[in-house]
Amino acid sequence: MKKIGLLGGMSCESTVEYYKIINSEVRKALGGCTSAELVIESFNFKEIETMQFQDKWEELGRKLSLAAQNLERAGAEYIVICTNLMHKVAPIVQSNISVPLIHMVDSVAQEIQKQKIDTVGLLGTIFTMEEDFYTKKLYDDYGINTVIPDFEDRQEVSRIIYNELCQGIVKEESKQKYLEIIDKMKDNGAQGVILGCTEIPLMIQHAGIPVFDTTKIHAKSVVSKILERELILR
Repeated sequence: MKKIGLLGGMSCESTVEYYKIINSEVRKALGGCTSAELVIESFNFKEIETMQFQDKWEELGRKLSLAAQNLERAGAEYIVICTNLMHKVAPIVQSNISVPLIHMVDSVAQEIQKQKIDTVGLLGTIFTMEEDFYTKKLYDDYGINTVIPDFEDRQEVSRIIYNELCQGIVKEESKQKYLEIIDKMKDNGAQGVILGCTEIPLMIQHAGIPVFDTTKIHAKSVVSKILERELILR
């Protein structure tokens, strides 16, 4: 079994889901009391959040790289960043380690392609929606076009993530707002929607178009590496 290094705590709410999904799928595949061999570096998300809004991305890249190096020294054969947004610094992290990083966007894009979809909506933090580190990789590497919400909706989507979901708060009115925004993206050509923040699946599981749960997709791609075979996404 491959040992996996998780960069977590961004936020802890989604890291818990990664841990649960990975271990559950390994147990399903191998039976009995089997669980995954994992090592975790978990950050204080308040520090990470502050640095995000201070535009300290190079410093964040170095911070995650040091943690990834610790995981590699602990025997990790693959590194996983357990959050969508921090894949903004994934190239920095990969350049500072000698083991592969399992990239979130690759995992998600491959699942989208299986459904023969070429245009998706994207929900996430303001950084994920407005910067191109996510959408450019989707298009350049996989030919997938992206629709994002309008300015006011982007602000509200991001506010709910930081002020509610990352703090373990799930509100029905926020869920309804997200569903309304997804409907608008559908009207603008989205054939499916990426839940591009690992906390969003805590609130949204279904919508009027196919939903791509990045937490589940990424975690199951990790299990495929652990087991060295592809899993059927359930």
